[in-house]
Amino acid sequence: MIHPSRRAFLRLGASVAAAAALPSSWAEASTDDSFQSSRNGAFIRLDSNENAYGPSPRVAASIRSALDAINRYPRMEREALAERIALLSRVSREQLILGCGSTELLRAAANAFLGKGKQLVQASPTFGAMDHYARAVGSDVVPVPLTGGFAHDLDGMLARINASTGLVYICNPNNPTASLTPRKDLEAFLRQLPVSTHVLIDEAYHHFAGSSGMYASFIDHRLADERLIVTRTFSKAYGLAGLRLGYAVSSPKTIEHMRMLMTEENINAVGAQAAITALADVDGVNDLVQRNANDRQEFFNQAMARALKPIDSHANFVLMNTLHPAKDVARHLREQGVLIAAGFPRMDTYIRVSLGRPEEMRAFWQTLDKLPYPKNVMSH
Repeated sequence: MIHPSRRAFLRLGASVAAAAALPSSWAEASTDDSFQSSRNGAFIRLDSNENAYGPSPRVAASIRSALDAINRYPRMEREALAERIALLSRVSREQLILGCGSTELLRAAANAFLGKGKQLVQASPTFGAMDHYARAVGSDVVPVPLTGGFAHDLDGMLARINASTGLVYICNPNNPTASLTPRKDLEAFLRQLPVSTHVLIDEAYHHFAGSSGMYASFIDHRLADERLIVTRTFSKAYGLAGLRLGYAVSSPKTIEHMRMLMTEENINAVGAQAAITALADVDGVNDLVQRNANDRQEFFNQAMARALKPIDSHANFVLMNTLHPAKDVARHLREQGVLIAAGFPRMDTYIRVSLGRPEEMRAFWQTLDKLPYPKNVMSH
């Protein structure tokens, strides 16, 4: 008879093997993602930047009520959601498109503005999906290392941009670093681009960034630039990652070009209804953002108590230098049932930890403390 913990470990090993078969650029952004763990609750999942608390009670109730209509195509719900987002974003319906998660919108942008003879310019490390989509359509990918402060090296990116650059991808706050690139620097960067180069700014973690002199959303504070595409997702602050829903805002011309390359029925009715409710539940999302800020501060408190220094975070995850090979640290945590992400370019000792519930974070720190390294490096 196989011991229960051994059986769980074997299931995890199978999921890791499956993850290894993914393109390496995706593996950098989401490591050891286990479908089985989501079913049996055997593992603490701090690896995919999910909202550990899930949707608000109001949104959860909306999801349950939406189940009564799953035998219908979601055309009415889709249009109601699109109109609601357009109203809140102060744009016309023609400037907005919905996607199956924001990753579908990244794929549509790659198909629209890249291809053979074109190149994508992006930071390194950053979220790996756009890299994958660009290579899938035959484009070259030009990675530009982040600055010493973990911001996008916009001058370095400009130096690599030429007439063949069809698209620039900027994730802000960036994944996996949770760092910000200042808004004023991005505006100056946009002014210097060739007229043929589009820019996609991924605001997946927008809600966690707050509002400051450094950060302002390109949806909430728009620029009149047809080349600019801004994407958001309902996967993070709204806690709807499993329902796969995102949206993009751009010029009508750009949106129409992308729309032609997308699946016609790409939004499900349950997700659309949940998103409509989530947009109206301002208190729910504000409560989650505050809870995330508290959890993030506690993470830093615990890290500093162990003489570890994470990168300043503006998201719902933290990138931390463990001072030891990150893949060994990740393996140790995985063997104890805690999943985190590791394996980022030029960051061989850094792990990315998604913020979980307090009890999950206690288990993370207790497991990290059991690493077979000198206690003066990782200790209370």
